[in-house]
Amino acid sequence: MQRVPRETNVRLAVDLGGLAMRNPVTVGSGTFGAGREYHDFVDVSTLGAVTTKGVSLNGWEGNPQPRIAETPSGMLNSIGLQNPGVEHLKAHELPWLAEVGATAVVNVSGHSMGEYVAVIEALEDAPVAAYEVNISCPNVDAGGMAMGCDPCQVEQVVGLCRAATARPLIVKLTPNVTDIAEIARAAEAAGADAVSLINTLLGMAVDARRRRPMLARVVGGLSGPAVKPVALRMVWQVARAVDVPVLGMGGISTGTDAVEFMLAGATAVAVGAANFANPHATVDVIDGIIDYCEEQGVSDVNELIGALEC
Repeated sequence: MQRVPRETNVRLAVDLGGLAMRNPVTVGSGTFGAGREYHDFVDVSTLGAVTTKGVSLNGWEGNPQPRIAETPSGMLNSIGLQNPGVEHLKAHELPWLAEVGATAVVNVSGHSMGEYVAVIEALEDAPVAAYEVNISCPNVDAGGMAMGCDPCQVEQVVGLCRAATARPLIVKLTPNVTDIAEIARAAEAAGADAVSLINTLLGMAVDARRRRPMLARVVGGLSGPAVKPVALRMVWQVARAVDVPVLGMGGISTGTDAVEFMLAGATAVAVGAANFANPHATVDVIDGIIDYCEEQGVSDVNELIGALEC
């Protein structure tokens, strides 16, 4: 059954660095496809935005199997940003998102700085509301997290992407660094309109009976409820370190989770791994935010942003 958020008098609209969202909830890239698979369960046009799976200039096959492993309160994935390429996204997914009235944010990936720019250039004539530049994926050998750990490279790639578009530019940060605030400041300095965090934590799982790693690539990205305390801490740190808005994510599955991220400084949130267990998770989170605001006498969700009392 397709669901929509319930009616409310609470003002839910937020502005994420120039991206106008009807409510503060989007999805974690790679957990929602481009929305088609979930449209039977939730009206994707009622979400704050649909963030697509990462797209590259040309198609990527991804990593070898096995590439998913269940862990306590979470999961490891080593998909490797498998995708059919930007032209397929333009021809099939973005027109569909526009047809149903969804706000589209495209997650941009690349093996090199030039590829990031080429993807954005290819999308400039497409119905895209904003770009999320993924410099944080732990499951590729070039680009991704390799760039996102070095402030100088972050400034360089974000600067090149900034020069390629006037659309809102969100930079997705890796938690696998010593000082995430330093990386966030580098992205802001290079022209990011917002930052999103966290991407997955680097981890691994072992099959003790076989004495082998459970993932073919050995390591993968940990997501799910297990990462929430780390994500909250990093969102709080980054929100205090930069002036651009923060898109918070990491273990969000309820409205209360989302409110906690907003109190810590997030302007908006993304629901990720929860979508795999509950295809209605996004609407559940929106309804949960509404419930909290109505119970607490909050008339505008923007009142929650950074309202944590320390």
